[in-house]
Amino acid sequence: MKRKPVMGLTLGDATGIGSELVAKTLQSAEIRQLATWVVVGDERVFQQGQSVAGLSVPYVKIANIEEIDSEDKVYLIDLHNLSPDTYSLGQLSEDSGQATGETLTYVLKLAQQKKLDGVVYAPINKEALHRGGFHFQDELHFFASLLDCKEGFSEINVMGDLWFTRITSHVPLKQVSSLVTKERVARIIRFAQDTLTSVGFDNPKIVVAALNPHAGDGGLLGTEEIDEIRPAIVSAQEQGINVEGPYPADTIFLRLKTKPFDCLVSMYHDQAQTGMKLLGFNKGITVSGGLPVVITTPAHGTAFDIAGQGISDPGATEQAMKLAVRLAGF
Repeated sequence: MKRKPVMGLTLGDATGIGSELVAKTLQSAEIRQLATWVVVGDERVFQQGQSVAGLSVPYVKIANIEEIDSEDKVYLIDLHNLSPDTYSLGQLSEDSGQATGETLTYVLKLAQQKKLDGVVYAPINKEALHRGGFHFQDELHFFASLLDCKEGFSEINVMGDLWFTRITSHVPLKQVSSLVTKERVARIIRFAQDTLTSVGFDNPKIVVAALNPHAGDGGLLGTEEIDEIRPAIVSAQEQGINVEGPYPADTIFLRLKTKPFDCLVSMYHDQAQTGMKLLGFNKGITVSGGLPVVITTPAHGTAFDIAGQGISDPGATEQAMKLAVRLAGF
């Protein structure tokens, strides 16, 4: 009989809805049967999440990963690194940011050592992580540094069978144009192709969004499409990649009805994220792609506005857990 994967599951930023989401997802028999889940974090935070959710999650507390003795239990490694007395739900906390970074470091090291088959992390707060001493552009670059990965990584989002990635991500909008280069566009198209192929797509259809309004209107509204984006697409086509574009971003989602595609490559964060989240905010997943460890998370944030109310929707977290198992090869 094929073994279950052993998957790490963190509680996210304690001031948000992460621990509540973990408590809710672990109520699902389907989710529990997918893998042996190892919750990593502070037990007190996990208990707070259960209290907020109005649920009780049976788990076995262990000191280290080697103590797992059954595939059919939920385990907890208590790092004892954050007391709920030190923060308030819904409010940014430096202490919580520090604990988040420490927890992610711990769990990713386990995965790097092949003691976990993958990692799912509940929503984190970038500002809190930074204030807590982890000074990275975003969590993806934090993971890449921790895993000693210098290139070839990027963020990719998933909504059902539709995938999204982008040329630039967590950078100021004023920097986007200078980062849209032929080399960068070509690399991300190849990244999209390799990622989708690795999860079973046969000749995935990739479309690329333009940067400027009306795809630049032949250069009247910008020349990035002519000088950088289109040449990269042509180069990828010559390599046998099924890619088209650049198409105006304001109508690219309408193409799904008449000319479906598998993956959208956008030029910057909100260009694709807005449409993706309108398609189904409770289903979107973020994958830290191109790293030596499988890492997924729900695409939404910490939701400070509803933290502590017990009303969070675990749908995206459940999808992130399912996809992590699939990406791990199980």
